[in-house]
Amino acid sequence: MLSSNIPIPSRPEPIPTDTPVWAAKTDTDRKQVLQLLLKGEQVLVEDKFQTGLDLLASLKKQVFGSPKAFDYIEDRERRRIFRDASNRLLIPVEKHRIALKNAPEIGWLSNLYPEMKTFFLPLPQIQGLNSSWQWYQKGIKYPMLPFLIKPYFGVYFPTRIEHLLLFEKWLKNYPGEKDNAMDIGTGCGVLTFILLEKGFKHVFATDINQNAVISVLENAVANDLIARITLEITDLFGDHTEKQDMIVFNPPWIPSEKHATGIDEAVYYDEQSLFERFFEGASERLKNEGQLIFIFSNFAEINQLTEYHPVVQELETGGRFQLYEKKTMKVKPASARIKRADHRKDEEVELWVLKKK
Repeated sequence: MLSSNIPIPSRPEPIPTDTPVWAAKTDTDRKQVLQLLLKGEQVLVEDKFQTGLDLLASLKKQVFGSPKAFDYIEDRERRRIFRDASNRLLIPVEKHRIALKNAPEIGWLSNLYPEMKTFFLPLPQIQGLNSSWQWYQKGIKYPMLPFLIKPYFGVYFPTRIEHLLLFEKWLKNYPGEKDNAMDIGTGCGVLTFILLEKGFKHVFATDINQNAVISVLENAVANDLIARITLEITDLFGDHTEKQDMIVFNPPWIPSEKHATGIDEAVYYDEQSLFERFFEGASERLKNEGQLIFIFSNFAEINQLTEYHPVVQELETGGRFQLYEKKTMKVKPASARIKRADHRKDEEVELWVLKKK
C-alpha cells in the first residue's frame, strides 16, 4: 500500500524544439562537432541514429584518449567532462518516437511524455531510456528471489550482488522476531522482497525517489505482495514511528563532490549528516531487542576518497548502538574486457549488525 496517492514519475527534462542548436549529419565535420560540444554548444543529430552513436564514440575517445590506468580522481574528472559534453548532443523526438533513421523503439517515450508531441533529448538520456526499457521488459533475476524484478525508469538496481548474497546468507540464521521491518532507501526494492521472502510479515519501505516507490509498487502488485508492504516517498524515515524488529539501510557508498540528484542519490552521498540523521532516527524506531543492519563497502576508503566510515564513527561517538556482528565478502574483479583500471579490485562489501545500547 502507499501512504499517499500514486506519484507522478520523474523523467529526463525535455528540451524545447526552438532551442538554438547546431546541426550534425553523417558528413558533418566531426572535429568541429566535438569542439562545439566541448565548448558548451548544443548539437542536434538530423539524419540517422547511428550518426549520434558515432559522434558519442568519437567524443569519448577524445576525452579519455587511449586506454590507460587513471587514478579514481582523474577518472572521475574525465567522466564529468564527457558527461557534460555528451548531454549537449541532442536527439529529436516526434509523436513518442525518435525522429531518426534506424532508431530503437522506446516505450518510455509514450509512458513518460504522453502530453508532448515534439521535443529534444540528450543522446545519453535516450540511451538510458532505451536500456531501462529493455530491463523493464525483460526483468532482472536475483538468485535469492523466486520472481523477476522489473525496475521502473530512473531507479537504481544492483548489478553486483555480493552485498545481497551476504545479507541473504546472514538473514537465513536470523533468530529474532519477524513482525515488521524497515527498508530505508529501498531503490528497486530487492532488500524489501528478500525480507518478505525470509518471513517478515510486513515491511515499511521508503525512498526519496518517487520512481523507486512506483517501481516497488508495480513489482509488489505483480507478485501479490502489496498487502505486506507500506511505501512512502520521503527522506529516510518520514513520519513513521512504529518500533521495528529490524531496520535495514544500504546507503550510497561514495562521497560526492557536489549535490547528488536523481538516480545518483543511490550511489553518492554528499553529507556526513545523512548518517547522523539516520542513526538518530533508527535509535528512536528500533525495538530494544531489534537489530539494525547497515550494508556498506570499503570502496571509498581503498580509493582514498575519505577516511570517514559512518558505522565506525557512530560506534565511537554516537552512544546509541553497539556492534553485535560484522560480516564481509570480497567483490569479484571487473571483467577482463574492461580496459579501464579496476578501482574495485580490493573492495569488500560489509554487513554490520548493531543493537541498541
